[in-house]
Amino acid sequence: MDRLSLLGLLVAFGGILSGQLLEGGSADILLQGPAFLIVCGGTLGAVLLQSSYKVFITGFKMAGWVFIPPKLAPQALVTQITAWSTLARKEGILALESHAATHKDPFIKKGLQLLVDGNSAEQIREVMDIDNHTFEIFHFQSARVWESAAGYSPTIGILGAVLGLVHIMQNLSEPSKLGMGIAVAFISTIYGVGLANLVYLPLAGKLKSLVMQKLIMREMLVDGLIAIASGENPRYIESKLQGYIS
Repeated sequence: MDRLSLLGLLVAFGGILSGQLLEGGSADILLQGPAFLIVCGGTLGAVLLQSSYKVFITGFKMAGWVFIPPKLAPQALVTQITAWSTLARKEGILALESHAATHKDPFIKKGLQLLVDGNSAEQIREVMDIDNHTFEIFHFQSARVWESAAGYSPTIGILGAVLGLVHIMQNLSEPSKLGMGIAVAFISTIYGVGLANLVYLPLAGKLKSLVMQKLIMREMLVDGLIAIASGENPRYIESKLQGYIS
């Protein structure tokens, strides 16, 4: 659990709610179902229209990374690559075949298989870089689903406010209710701007940061496999890969 993300949401929404109460307002006025439906429904529809199915579903699933990040263990990977290089130096590259056959990570498994098959360092780099490039494009597109939501949400909020004002203009015969009606109408704008800047944009930024961390791990693996293919000393490989760990 990423407690910092949870704390950020609590501080953001808690600060706004506290300010509302300190100004003499009530929390009830901020809870408007129709405004929420207009903003979230309109934003969702716009994002669906823009995105492909696979990108949208992946982006939606990736949102969970903000609170439960993917497990990244760079030091464990350095140790594993160093062990592979030691084994390959002692017993030959073919000694890694069992590792290639049993490893659960498809990317690692593919890299080890390329190594075992006797491909050159340049060939391994070429194949693995294509995989990395595809991974980067797809996952950044998925993270940008939330950036798109942040772009549409404020505009949909304004649309909701205008719709609320239109409804008020149709009921001018009851002046006593105009003030409350106008206040409720502008709740849509609060929802639109608030969700964009307190949820969608920070979420997209954190997801892109996590994708970058995963890319660094994948690049570390590629460099390690290439070093093994080139017959580098295990201690040199370990020292080189430690540079990826901040």
